[in-house]
Amino acid sequence: MQFNELGLSETVLAALAAKGYSEATPIQAKSIPSLLEGRDLLGIAQTGTGKTAAFMLPSIDRLVASGKRAQPRGCRMLVLAPTRELASQIADQARHYSKGTRLSVATIFGGTSIHKNKNDLAKGVDILVATPGRLVDLMDQCYAILMGLEIFVLDEADQMMDLGFIHALKRIVRELPAKRQSLFFSATMPKTIRELAGQFIKEPVEVKVTPEATTAERVEQRVTFVQQQEKQALLTMMLKEIEIDRALVFTRTKHGADRVVRLLAGNGIAANAIHGNKSQPQRERALGEFRAGKVKILVATDIAARGIDVSGVSHVFNFELPNVADQYVHRIGRTARAGNDGVAISFCADDERPYLRDIERLIRQKLTVVPLPEGFVAAAEKIKSSRVNVAPSRDEQNGRNGRAMQRDGRRPGQPQRGRPGGQRDGKGDGRARGDQQPRRDGQAPRPEAASGEPRPRRFDAPQGEQPRNYARPKRKWQPRPTNGGQRQGGQGQGGGRGR
Repeated sequence: MQFNELGLSETVLAALAAKGYSEATPIQAKSIPSLLEGRDLLGIAQTGTGKTAAFMLPSIDRLVASGKRAQPRGCRMLVLAPTRELASQIADQARHYSKGTRLSVATIFGGTSIHKNKNDLAKGVDILVATPGRLVDLMDQCYAILMGLEIFVLDEADQMMDLGFIHALKRIVRELPAKRQSLFFSATMPKTIRELAGQFIKEPVEVKVTPEATTAERVEQRVTFVQQQEKQALLTMMLKEIEIDRALVFTRTKHGADRVVRLLAGNGIAANAIHGNKSQPQRERALGEFRAGKVKILVATDIAARGIDVSGVSHVFNFELPNVADQYVHRIGRTARAGNDGVAISFCADDERPYLRDIERLIRQKLTVVPLPEGFVAAAEKIKSSRVNVAPSRDEQNGRNGRAMQRDGRRPGQPQRGRPGGQRDGKGDGRARGDQQPRRDGQAPRPEAASGEPRPRRFDAPQGEQPRNYARPKRKWQPRPTNGGQRQGGQGQGGGRGR
């Protein structure tokens, strides 16, 4: 369906034409007419289906038609997004679609100056795109007032739940006016998300673009079974041999993402990492270089990847399978956008097979199993030898989760005490019995007695004698003298000294 058939204003149509858009996507064609009527909406759509335009285009027309002005420290339309990158992306599209109007757009999220956020809200703003945490901070300081809100949009609701924003969402919704238009979007719709939607929207129009929890049809999904310690070599080999436009590599942890980038650099492959430990300028720089094509490999965690809307992502590598199956849907949704094809390649270790079963059950299909490439063993050894000078990460030093324990209960690097495995022999104080006693200070072992029994410790008494008490005797308390340093009963009696 064409955009000019949906009832949009000429101003919005001109902005769409400037970007070369003429035909609406399915979610846009199904959503825009109902939103122009002021209906609430429950949208089930994956990322990359055009849902930002689906709610932004009719909202701009409604804001222009109402002719109201934003109140000081308030906004007329609020869009909540789970991550900074997604909030920034929505705001950029809102600015483009509202060209030709006088609507103002602002963003507030963590990592930016809160004083700038306060200044942006001081006179009021028409369209505000925010993350829940920073918005609640401004509300608590009375710099954000939402009573004049006309349109409320909750985007990526399932990710909001995963990140633990439920309490912030309820805090925000309590401040919203009862009379408003509410829009609720999510890529998946389990029971918990549907219950959450019931608290925010009333008698909504439900729009489903694809069946729940299914993946994009244009994505070719593969899986390769490989040992955990061989994943880095396999990734390096594939990135060198496969023709890649842009590739996203997903890890489960922040330190894991940094480690992958460091090891790729050791093998001559440029890559950037983006995750929660990076500052906002670092995240923007990494995303900018990826979008411009200067660096074709971007390693990301699930949280930071939300909002990475970059055209031309040809491959998605699941370096580590997500332990929540829904995340797989979001990961591979970063490729095969705008009608293009894409490839999603997952590396599955033995301990990740349960995750793979959950994913295949969720998407209702089996991933194509691809064996290890020919010559992988030799190539892996060569790749390992080429990175000997790469500094180990914290994960490599302390175990996968930073706090790994060995089987005998010791931390990595901690010296072993007593018998192997920390066992005791049930005699004495549990010290090791054997030919020699290990010393903890690196000195020579303590010699044994002729009988084979351990040599007595320093303060052990000879056999048949009472042990000596080396403790300092306690001094009996006496009142402070008041006669010039002499105590009652004569000078120096009781062991006291003059003061």
